[in-house]
Amino acid sequence: MREALVSALAQPVASVLTLVVIAGMCAAVLLTSGRAVGAELDVIGSIDSAGTRSIIVRAEPAAGLDTTVLDRIRNLDGIEWAGAFSLARDVRNGAFDDGTRVPLRLVWTADWAQLGLPERLPGEGDVAYASDSALNQLGLDEPVGPVVLNDGTGGYAVGGRIAVPDHLAFLEPLLLAPQPTDTPPAPVGALLVIAERPDLVAPVTEAVGSLLGVDDPTKVSVQTSEDLASLRAIIEGQLGSFGRTLTLGILAVTAFLVAVLLYGMVMLRRKDFGRRRALGASQRLIVALITIQTAAVATVGAAIGSATALVVLAATDPLPGWSYIAGVCILAVLVATVSALLPAFAASRREPIRELRVP
Repeated sequence: MREALVSALAQPVASVLTLVVIAGMCAAVLLTSGRAVGAELDVIGSIDSAGTRSIIVRAEPAAGLDTTVLDRIRNLDGIEWAGAFSLARDVRNGAFDDGTRVPLRLVWTADWAQLGLPERLPGEGDVAYASDSALNQLGLDEPVGPVVLNDGTGGYAVGGRIAVPDHLAFLEPLLLAPQPTDTPPAPVGALLVIAERPDLVAPVTEAVGSLLGVDDPTKVSVQTSEDLASLRAIIEGQLGSFGRTLTLGILAVTAFLVAVLLYGMVMLRRKDFGRRRALGASQRLIVALITIQTAAVATVGAAIGSATALVVLAATDPLPGWSYIAGVCILAVLVATVSALLPAFAASRREPIRELRVP
């Protein structure tokens, strides 16, 4: 290793040329394919929000859907989150007899964080959380105050504000009363299921549909984001194919340039390798010397080229991600090292007597 590094410093021309080629390769890949990958990640990141992985099951009162459905789908693979919402009941601000009516829904789930609520909820199902829209309609300046059922049978205390995620926008104005998980079965008006990945929306929808256990399936409707999942697959496939083709082309050209460059340098240093062989150096040592020297120079070149490309990309485009950047650097070093094998084998097979012969 030490001798390879010293040899790299002792041959500045070969080292600089190799460094420039590898740096140029990394910069070219990151500024072309890397730019496409960054755009792909940016687009897919917006598509991969929970709203594009949602499955909404709406049930009319006569459908017979109840909260036991959560127990039936709990162990299904591919589900990130599931929550059941009761049929809407109108409530109004307890301070006004003729206040605006707002629909309140009871909600059951095993993970309140998805709704932006704390794990330990206050009260025993009698505390509600309201969105900004619901608060405005209730006439509450702050998320604190009593609301009563319009039929006068009971009420709830508004105890906090809830930010409405995209997949719950269909329930706006949103006023939710979280319920303990050990409550008796209750009717459900809407079931929301979020798949782990967009491509799982279709199979999860089919599995959930088979476990609803409703009395009248005609009273149930299912809405999914399967079209967005298909769009994601198309975008990922097209951009990914473009990036792979371009990267392979650049790698092939770089490998050829490095192999030609190193072969020329080996021919110029053939007497040096002949002396090493005459002094007892094995063929394996010669191969290791050239490949380690190339790998060390390529590592520096990959770092310089990648850093330069990242500075340019950071000013104009989304970055492709650190895993992609690391992959390009590693691939560049591997390409340079593998390309050095043929010149290294050629150098190791030089005959010492022929190389040291004086004309």
